[in-house]
Amino acid sequence: MKLSNIKTAIFGGIIVLSLFSGCKDYFDLNENPNLVQDPPINSLLTTATQKAALNMQQFANINVYYTQYLANASASGAADTYQVTDNSTAWNDVYYAMSDLYDMRLKAEEAGAFQHVGVAKLLMAYQLGLVADTWGKAPYTQAFWTNDILTPAYDTEEELYASSLKLIDESIVDLQRTDLSIVLNETADLMHHGNVNSWIKTAYGIKARFLNKISKKPTYNPAAVLEAIDSSYTSIGDESAMNVYLGINPWAQVAKNNANNLLGGWLSDNLVNHLNGTTYGIEDPRVAKITDKTVNNVYLGTRNGQGNVGGANTIRDECYISLNSVITNDTSSLIIITYPEIKLMEAEAAFRIGDRSRSYAAYLEGIKASMDKLQVNSAARDAYISHPTVSVGATNLTLDLIFKEKYVITYLNPEAWNDMRRHDYQYKDFRMPLNAYLSSFIRHVAYPADERGRNSSNVPADGSLDAPLWWDQP
Repeated sequence: MKLSNIKTAIFGGIIVLSLFSGCKDYFDLNENPNLVQDPPINSLLTTATQKAALNMQQFANINVYYTQYLANASASGAADTYQVTDNSTAWNDVYYAMSDLYDMRLKAEEAGAFQHVGVAKLLMAYQLGLVADTWGKAPYTQAFWTNDILTPAYDTEEELYASSLKLIDESIVDLQRTDLSIVLNETADLMHHGNVNSWIKTAYGIKARFLNKISKKPTYNPAAVLEAIDSSYTSIGDESAMNVYLGINPWAQVAKNNANNLLGGWLSDNLVNHLNGTTYGIEDPRVAKITDKTVNNVYLGTRNGQGNVGGANTIRDECYISLNSVITNDTSSLIIITYPEIKLMEAEAAFRIGDRSRSYAAYLEGIKASMDKLQVNSAARDAYISHPTVSVGATNLTLDLIFKEKYVITYLNPEAWNDMRRHDYQYKDFRMPLNAYLSSFIRHVAYPADERGRNSSNVPADGSLDAPLWWDQP
């Protein structure tokens, strides 16, 4: 059954599970009579796959100002200028989602539904990574695996990383099991629609991300990254995506709100200049598939920290998130990981291991696949790729070029901030925001107010927000 034919049928299930999902740890120790205590496994699968994608978008919406994909329309916006912000909603939502995954895993293990177990472990690892990459230390072991603890201790960043990798490896084993009582349901699975082979590819892709993230550490192993990539996506049709909403795509909602003068979704001048020829001397045709030209028929962004410097907000003389883009229109999917990203990871790992031929081939293929995904016409795609600043040859390929292209590919994905920190913000002409509260680029965010109120005895001190996380330092 095609996904477009089942949306109406599953909306009710999403609503019910959003209200009634089981959660009797950390957030809700005591039994709540208003919660469904024994939801079906496939209903949990629907909730899990939708929440993971929505949480991806929420975390991206935190760090899009740090990666300078977006800029605030007002001068000295809090996120633009590295002020302390309260991200309690994202923290709470991701822990509720992980609590659902914990319940789903236990229920599936008891029923012998090992594919569901594998999905639960993978999405737990992914979202645990979102938390660790944003804040650093976080509750995990005592939050889920120790009963009746309302104020769980924090696992270290290294422990969270090891736990995530272990979950991913276990998920791959579980997804490959054949002794099943229940298989993944096409209707309930909002990401891969019951295709277990796609889930296995996604697991390897997320594993490659985790392994590649520690590129600054002495334990970094590019050969292991490539080994994971070899079992991951092989074409543009491979991706982990979800497009079932109680409304429209969240980025499209930002665009519509902006059009109604509830300002948001303004593109940073860093991103726009990265694409429009200002920074690199060649216009990237993907710019027309990401945003729209201004009333002055140009691509113009907003400086982070400076805010709107043109005419009235209704004039549309700066660039915004576009409803005309295949990635931010009403029905666009929220995508966790794509084939183009996999190819640029391959380019980086192969470069670091010294295989320039493989690195260059993956670099070019990643750009081509990105263009195709954004529906750039073949003539414009080929002209860009063949330009001497892009097709530099294997011997002239650099990590800067790989990160330059990956920056476009990961537009509006939280993984972009990990790359930016790993690359020490060393993108051409990438500037500190105006009126910044820090003297150097931001590296993590402050713990949320809700968690400080709920678990104050365990929440670590934030320290300066430009202090690097564990994986972001040698």
